Amino acid sequence: MLKFKSETLVWKDFPQHTKRPLTIRAKQIFEEFEVETLEGIMRGKAGDYLVIGIAGEPYPVDRQIFQNSYDKVEA
Repeated sequence: MLKFKSETLVWKDFPQHTKRPLTIRAKQIFEEFEVETLEGIMRGKAGDYLVIGIAGEPYPVDRQIFQNSYDKVEA
């Protein structure tokens, strides 16, 4: 099995990639919650987002990560 450590990786050896812009559905949840995901039960903290992915799969996303990664689509 290969093992990697961030301090030993040579970043220039990795080609750059851009994440595809995908539209998802999400709602901020203001209390602790649990959701059954493809990987099992996951927990969200108060203020995290519950996301419904492009294949209909639900999963929690940390509030700060969500706000740094997504923009709301205005209808």
